[in-house]
Amino acid sequence: MQAYDLELLPRAAERGSAENHGWCFGLPPGITSEQWPLDPNNGYPLMHGFTLLLPQDYRVHGPEIVALSFFATASDQNDGGPSCTGAIMKFFEQPGDEPPADPRLLPFWQSVQDAHPRMHRMEDILGCAYAVILLTQEEFDGPLCLPPQLTGNDLLDETPAPAWMTKGSAMCLWNNHYSPSWGKPVEEYFVWKIMGQVPEEWLAFHRALRWTPRAEDPNAGVAVGDPAYQQEYYWLDDKVGRENYREHAWAAGHKRDHIGGTIRPVQSAPAFSPFYVEFEEYFGDYNFGGGNGQLDFRDMKFDWACG
Repeated sequence: MQAYDLELLPRAAERGSAENHGWCFGLPPGITSEQWPLDPNNGYPLMHGFTLLLPQDYRVHGPEIVALSFFATASDQNDGGPSCTGAIMKFFEQPGDEPPADPRLLPFWQSVQDAHPRMHRMEDILGCAYAVILLTQEEFDGPLCLPPQLTGNDLLDETPAPAWMTKGSAMCLWNNHYSPSWGKPVEEYFVWKIMGQVPEEWLAFHRALRWTPRAEDPNAGVAVGDPAYQQEYYWLDDKVGRENYREHAWAAGHKRDHIGGTIRPVQSAPAFSPFYVEFEEYFGDYNFGGGNGQLDFRDMKFDWACG
């Protein structure tokens, strides 16, 4: 196995080409609106974070599963915990086999019945919701999917709708990191550099992903926490102290966003399999408290820590 660095490219994905490794922001492919995962805390659709084509050596669910789409609680619905609606939360805890008597709950019950067969749900320590849908090649190449329109339901009115549903997640990230009052050229903003432009206020606006093999990473194929796993740093002369912190030469040039290999959590490292993706807050529009997140797509675990 190898580890792979992940990059956000300042252009749209070239869908249908061999260079298409997936995309960040925008819409997921190959599923139906009825299969879009809903947030069990408030009933709104979870935000599509990214769709990623997996390298051959990371197709751990079989050769027919070539990609995944990751869905998450959006940043504006996570303020130290998820935005919640009591009746919807209670319903999702035990949806039951029969349609609910309350017609307001019927769309949420139907979403459980229509769930994608390879959809996996997760939640973080705060109770925020996440989901992964594993995709075949046909699904990865399939048409983009719009989120379901759950209008006219007064249960949803108890929680403000996430902004990405009207502005797109890329524009939401832009609005969180750009302000003309700061008085610097727009080209100097980090969000400009990763997007290459001011994003369009459009659900389908996205940026292409590209993965490239790392030249060297001894932790490729090694589970985090395994006795064979190597830290990227050491202490000069074995003396612990900030002035003695050093990184191994093999870690030079490793990007923060990557598939497998050496993990760089902001706090403690989760005990994950070798089949994981690590990514920063800008790899979508998440609230990780200035930290980063990790998705184990073999064991379907998700973790993040604040900075």
